[in-house]
Amino acid sequence: MGQPGATIAIIRGGACCRVRALKEWLDAARIESGPLFRPVAKGGRPGAQRLTGKSVCDLVKAYAEQLGLKAADFGAHSLRAGFLTSAARRGASVFKMRDVSRHKSMDVLQGYVRDADLFRDHAGAGLL
Repeated sequence: MGQPGATIAIIRGGACCRVRALKEWLDAARIESGPLFRPVAKGGRPGAQRLTGKSVCDLVKAYAEQLGLKAADFGAHSLRAGFLTSAARRGASVFKMRDVSRHKSMDVLQGYVRDADLFRDHAGAGLL
């Protein structure tokens, strides 16, 4: 995962302030130490153990299915690919994207960006 002593910029404010959301989660779940991402029981009570990679994958697939999408097309890495694709679509610098994703290879990073510009300035735009 992260590198010890590494620094990463976290955007604050806005409609989806990650810092505020994290603080609210820590307060609501009464987390003072231990894993940050934990399973939540049906009654809304967070568990003590960390979420596993499989449980994250299962959650992504379940929510994709609820949206009417084909669950088999999604998994835990869809979160990373979606973030990087959205960043590219907004015109983020590939170097800044790499700072966040921690990719060592630009070729691997490019594989995560799913056709961000596929329909931008498309020659057929507005024909129909």
